[in-house]
Amino acid sequence: MRAGERNCLTDVAGLRVGQAALDGPGALSGTTVVLSPPGGATGGADVRGAAPGTRETDLLSPSATVDRVHAIVLSGGSAYGLDAATGVMARCERDGEGFAVPGGVVPIVPSAVLFDLGRGGDFTARPGADLGAAAYDAASDGAVDQGVSGAGTGAVAGGLKGGVGTASVVIDAGYTVSALVVVNAVGSGVDAATGELLGVRSGLPGEFGHVPVPGPGGAEALLAAAAAHAGSTSAGTATSLVLVATDATLDKAGCGRMATMAHDGLARAIRPVHTVMDGDVAFTLATGTRPAPDLTATFALHAAAADVVTRAVVHALLAAEPAGGRPSYRSVLAGAVR
Repeated sequence: MRAGERNCLTDVAGLRVGQAALDGPGALSGTTVVLSPPGGATGGADVRGAAPGTRETDLLSPSATVDRVHAIVLSGGSAYGLDAATGVMARCERDGEGFAVPGGVVPIVPSAVLFDLGRGGDFTARPGADLGAAAYDAASDGAVDQGVSGAGTGAVAGGLKGGVGTASVVIDAGYTVSALVVVNAVGSGVDAATGELLGVRSGLPGEFGHVPVPGPGGAEALLAAAAAHAGSTSAGTATSLVLVATDATLDKAGCGRMATMAHDGLARAIRPVHTVMDGDVAFTLATGTRPAPDLTATFALHAAAADVVTRAVVHALLAAEPAGGRPSYRSVLAGAVR
């Protein structure tokens, strides 16, 4: 196996990613949108966290009529941030993308949000329809900004700065599998015993060779920094969001199964996950530009879905920079690397 050309979500051809963040005093939140190819893609979802904030996820059930997704919105702002999808829907409608109905189209835009309210100081600074439209307008099929970007702008993971991360792989059967995560968890991505990131061991050869190695006192420094900035542990005050994608042809049930596997990847990289404080949600998009996989290839796709999510979490934590008064993994280790 090898990483895709850019080692990011857009290595699945046809997908575009756009991100936008709020600006101004007290603002620390944003939105990330993933656009399907023209005509949409097959979608699936699996909600595991106890405090999710979602929109249109019921449409992804295999028993539901709609079978094409035109965009996925991941946003900060807790339940208020679901309004970002309204802006994305308006842009999709303008561009003629949606489920055909008499008189026009209805864009199918499943969405999920994370809690970051007040992390920049202003509880009312949260994404709305305008920011969703801005993320749509910024979408491209190129490299994806990681760390403190889009929906990851106000993200926190185990007291340290979280953010957006992405990764991809081309499996032996020729299919591409990619992931984008927004890491915003009560749990930590750090091994408390060693200070290393939990997901590093899932990296492809050489992928994480540049990762700082905690020196003497590194683990203790990370634990102390995390404890000092842990903040609230009230119910529903976290949530990590995941999107996995593939160029394979899958039905909605197959996409749902890949979303389930994505949660396994999240669990390898963050400890604990799916808690009463988190509303963890995983989506899948299958563009269908390659044939339906046989059983062996399906098994490989599922394994790859978990692995790319784990790797994407590592990239998110490595790319994160201090923000909102919270340190990042790299900033804490800056004085304790050998």
